[in-house]
Amino acid sequence: MSGSVKSYAAVDLGASSGRVMVGRVGPDSLELTEAHRFVNRPVRLPEGLRWDILSLYGGVLDGLRAAGQVDSVGIDSWAVDYGLLDGDGRLLGNPVHYRDSRTEGVAEKVWATVPAPELYAATGLQYAPFNTLYQLVADRLTGAERLLLIPDLLTYWLTGEQGTELTNASTTQLIDPRTRGWSYDIAQRLGIDLELFAPLRQPGDPAGLLRPEVLEETGLAGPVPVTAVGSHDTASAVAAVPASGERFAYICTGTWSLAGLELDAPVLTEESRAANFTNELGLDGTVRYLRNIMGLWLLQECVRAWGDPDLGELLREAAEAPALRSVVDASDPVFLPPGRMPERIADACRASGQPVPVSPGEITRCILDSLALAHRRAVEDAQRLADHPVDVVHVVGGGTRNALLCQLTADACGLPVVAGPTEAAALGNVLVQARAHGLVGDLAGGRELLTRTQPLTRYEPRGDPGRWSEAQARLVRI
Repeated sequence: MSGSVKSYAAVDLGASSGRVMVGRVGPDSLELTEAHRFVNRPVRLPEGLRWDILSLYGGVLDGLRAAGQVDSVGIDSWAVDYGLLDGDGRLLGNPVHYRDSRTEGVAEKVWATVPAPELYAATGLQYAPFNTLYQLVADRLTGAERLLLIPDLLTYWLTGEQGTELTNASTTQLIDPRTRGWSYDIAQRLGIDLELFAPLRQPGDPAGLLRPEVLEETGLAGPVPVTAVGSHDTASAVAAVPASGERFAYICTGTWSLAGLELDAPVLTEESRAANFTNELGLDGTVRYLRNIMGLWLLQECVRAWGDPDLGELLREAAEAPALRSVVDASDPVFLPPGRMPERIADACRASGQPVPVSPGEITRCILDSLALAHRRAVEDAQRLADHPVDVVHVVGGGTRNALLCQLTADACGLPVVAGPTEAAALGNVLVQARAHGLVGDLAGGRELLTRTQPLTRYEPRGDPGRWSEAQARLVRI
């Protein structure tokens, strides 16, 4: 490769696994390779469900060692969760997992002080029981002097410098999406001290240099800068949507499905709140207007319950099962906790008077049909609420490997689906680092580079769209 090619380490942490990818970027090239992948396995302690943050940090160090010499490092992860530090910068305990039960009933207490419509009008964030705001109200913050969201915590351990990256901060329900700054009024009324947060950073801002101890641990030669990226993995994934123009929807698929639009301004109407759409911040002043859908978590939990059968065979059985025989609401909170997923899906079908799927293939087909239907509803609702029509749906992330889900999504939406890239969050992470070093231009330029260099698969809609309308009507009646 030419001397103008630079290498960037993208640390991309998902809810079930982490990976360190190396992106090599030149003026007309973008190659991504995996340096290291590791399990993200939460731990259930007597006090509740916790992230094993030290294991994750160890995985990051192992990944940087495997990556070799790089020009920069960037970190993205899931949203909302955080670590608390004392006045000396020491971690007070393992960060609480967003699926922990401590926020049950907290939202109602918050709404007694700040009614839900008023909270949405100020922050634009959908209701989810695990939003950072509800976690903070539930938490005992004794001894805490600093709060760092997960990617910012890991960045601090790598560099010794503290900051709060904006795209992830926008998931706390404490950011005003119009001003792209803190919502001081909401925080004050709820007794939340915003001084807990480190100063805000923008994607592309410098976030420090790897500490000498980290250089020694990883074998890297300094100085190695760390660059703030879109540290919410969805922000990085949306940055890597290989779209042209504005008339597109996206679905970031993985443990969750995040389905929506990229807009220039938030949609803060009461109708938008009632439809449970969120306004999170993206790159270059954009807004990620989207709905959270339970995603492949439903299938992951079933596969775990079945003893990890061969996924390819399971999907072949699902493809042969009757279509749209039974569907469930993929956003129903009943599916949020881990455990007994096949039984809970069967219970939901039974309670709604639908045929109960029995075999793993039938249950898998129910899940994929239900996810495609949820994708359809989100794309249709987003276009209507934002008055923003689309011509194509881009599917990025791990779900792009699931050809059946991609085809069902095209069928359900009645629109072409372009699937890829699979490692969208890591690619978006790399692109922001490359931009900071002058190798990539604006957001459109990065997307054009992705279109030229990454494998993409197109799915055309097929079948009778009326069947999906009937299934959607059936689900509404449920």
